[in-house]
Amino acid sequence: MNDFLDRVGVDAAMRALILTYSIRIGLAIVLLVIGFWIAARLANLGRRALERARVDVTLALFLRNAIYGVLLALLFIQVLGTIGIPTASFIAAIGAAGLAVGLALTSSLSNLAWGVLLILFRPFRVGDYVTVGGIDGTVQSVNLMHTFLITPDNREAVVPNAKVGGDAIINYNVRGTRRFEFKVGIGYGDDIGKAMKVITDLFEADPRILKDPAPGVWTDALGDSSVNLVIRAWTTVADMQGAQTNLLRRIKERFDEEGITIPYPQSEIRVVGTPPIAPPTANRPL
Repeated sequence: MNDFLDRVGVDAAMRALILTYSIRIGLAIVLLVIGFWIAARLANLGRRALERARVDVTLALFLRNAIYGVLLALLFIQVLGTIGIPTASFIAAIGAAGLAVGLALTSSLSNLAWGVLLILFRPFRVGDYVTVGGIDGTVQSVNLMHTFLITPDNREAVVPNAKVGGDAIINYNVRGTRRFEFKVGIGYGDDIGKAMKVITDLFEADPRILKDPAPGVWTDALGDSSVNLVIRAWTTVADMQGAQTNLLRRIKERFDEEGITIPYPQSEIRVVGTPPIAPPTANRPL
């Protein structure tokens, strides 16, 4: 190196400067290579630790990439400092750029933050039937930005995670069982006990209706034209729709067989007082 500098006629001061920066650049390159390797190893180690902790794969991969990105940013700042380039301005520029991007992507960052929380705490899982953001549907998938639902009429709903996490979440599957309820009216002249016995027998006849918690039928109200009975029963989540519709049909059929009426709303009008007398018809001349 010195022989080459002597041949090109470089003075001592410039020679010292070139040697100094050559050494710094060499150290920076070594630091860069070693830093890339260490950053990748640490990021992968963090991912494996998250996966052993049974963190969702999507979240584990996102956090791995985030760790890797932060380590690379620190590495580049250190490399610039090793070369001798002032890093304070770079740090300030990165901070300003991060602030500007954060302000521009406020809604996206909110979706991202809620996506991490939803994946981490798991208020619902794929396949659950839920109400989120005011939308009913079966969870198809959850990523860091959106939750995908399939609605009962087979449409796909893409709900931003910020809307999912910022509103009430109703999970219909998590408890394993559900209770259904509906009301049936009978006529005032019908036997209430007999109607209740018919419904109780239908409970026993359907194996989909659970015995614990026990189903029941109660007198709910005395309506304008009927005595209203309220019916409640428990089933598994998968059996609820079929058991409810079948019970409603069987109640109608058994009530018809037993002569129990299901009245429709009706009004009775009574005229009180003496009807007016029509005036006599005047005689017309022939």
